[in-house]
Amino acid sequence: MLYKKEYTDVLKEVDSSINGISEEEAKNRLNKYGYNELKEGEKTPIWKMFLENFKDPLVIILLIAAIVQMFLGEFVESLIIFVVVILNAVLGVTQTRKAESSLDSLKKLSSPNAKVIRNGKKSTIPVKELVVGDIVFLEAGDYIPADGRLIEAQTLKVVEGMLTGEAEAVLKHTDRIEEEVAIGDQRNMVFSGATVVYGRGTLVVTATGMNTEVGKVATLLESAGSKQTPLQQKLDDFGKKLGIIIMILAAVIFGIQVVRGYFAGNNFKSLIFDSFMFAIAVAVAAIPEALSSIVTIVLAVGTKDMAKRQAIIRKLPAVETLGSTSVICTDKTGTLTQNKMTVVDFYMYGVNKDEVIENRVDGDTKEQVEAINLGSTLCNDSEITNTGKEIGDPTEVALLRFATKRGIDYKEIREKYDRLNEIPFDSDRKLMSTVNAINGNAIMFTKGAPDVVFARSSKALNDGEEINITEEIKNKYREKNEEFSNKALRVLAFAIKDVPDENFVPCLEDEVDMTLVGVMAMIDPPREQVYDAVKEAIGAGIKTIMITGDHKTTAAAIAKDIGIMKDGD
Repeated sequence: MLYKKEYTDVLKEVDSSINGISEEEAKNRLNKYGYNELKEGEKTPIWKMFLENFKDPLVIILLIAAIVQMFLGEFVESLIIFVVVILNAVLGVTQTRKAESSLDSLKKLSSPNAKVIRNGKKSTIPVKELVVGDIVFLEAGDYIPADGRLIEAQTLKVVEGMLTGEAEAVLKHTDRIEEEVAIGDQRNMVFSGATVVYGRGTLVVTATGMNTEVGKVATLLESAGSKQTPLQQKLDDFGKKLGIIIMILAAVIFGIQVVRGYFAGNNFKSLIFDSFMFAIAVAVAAIPEALSSIVTIVLAVGTKDMAKRQAIIRKLPAVETLGSTSVICTDKTGTLTQNKMTVVDFYMYGVNKDEVIENRVDGDTKEQVEAINLGSTLCNDSEITNTGKEIGDPTEVALLRFATKRGIDYKEIREKYDRLNEIPFDSDRKLMSTVNAINGNAIMFTKGAPDVVFARSSKALNDGEEINITEEIKNKYREKNEEFSNKALRVLAFAIKDVPDENFVPCLEDEVDMTLVGVMAMIDPPREQVYDAVKEAIGAGIKTIMITGDHKTTAAAIAKDIGIMKDGD
């Protein structure tokens, strides 16, 4: 269990160092252990897929009926049955192959690279060429290319939903973990396929390809047996019962015909043959030859509709499973909501909010507004690229979008006011601070949890004027914080502090005696389609359950908004 060891011990275990491995050693390991990629199991041959379509009880009955009709001289009807059955099989094989080719195309869309140290120098290599012992650099926006033990983590936040199912980013560290923990709590490890959303880090690769945690999941999926859908189970059951009923019916008819012919004095040999043929004809007539075709066509139409909604169905019967849904359990963040935090409100003591929105502030008030603008853009590690790609923590991205919406160029601000030093965000103290050069002065900007910032502030800005903070001011901020929280809003508080000079290096003890500037409230808004989707689900008798790690007040507010929760629930 590598998370229980110091990273120096892990480096020794994988025969590597901080400076990575050599190119020659990398080639040797690549030849020995293979490429860093997930291996696919052998695909089912087309002939086998084709024959599997004939295992259905209804299809077997149809084939028997066709053969019997051939003996009865009904060649046209037999031919029609054979054609229909074969077309069904061809359609099933075609759909499966088409889905597989679509999945293969999706896999080929990304061919990421990794930043590593080889021969003591930084270089970029294809992810599939990574080997155990490689030192890999991570930054916001990167996909983690292999499992590894962290040897450096600067406020590194990673989303590991593909393994844990949790959409919230996890703050990583490099410390050894003493107790035995699950994957989701291995904070000093990172896993292949996860995404870096904040900060930066360095890892030593400890597993690649099928040996990664994702690779183990892939192995389980390959070995998992297939299970029939409810429709397949019902059709199988119907086919078996129908077969038995038809056989009993044919036997009864055969017996009645023989008895009637015997008392009528018919020739016994011809009587038996005629009675048998009549019973078989009745049995064939009772078989619903078109049922299999109708089911296949309906499933194919359903599959086509799903494809229009960007959902690839690999096997035809799978689309029917959705029709058997009675309960939908869904994650909140990123599924019901946009996973895109948006600033929707703010509060600054002594400042008229309407004047700020209408851009009518001036004098000292303007300085207070500018202070919160600088705090939200400078004490911030996120970024929005020229192409619109958002990099970093969704909360910080929301602050940048809010600034841009009000005509503030955050990139220009960052170029104008250099960051001199910083204290990265820490989940224990719930704060982040940066020191920036502002017009020849050095100022520390701090943002964080409202209760923490309130407690550490000794002064406050009142309409732009710095005054000693009073209980009245604190209570006003607390009331606003409570009001925002009851609306399911996430609140951040901002404070500033003058520091000696540009060489000042802040430490945790410096985050006191600050001047409170104001608070901003944001929310991860529900997706527009969710309201109708929930309404339709309820109308169809489907119960919808929202799963989230949010505080119950926040969760309840979102659930009521989208219609999952009603008054009294």
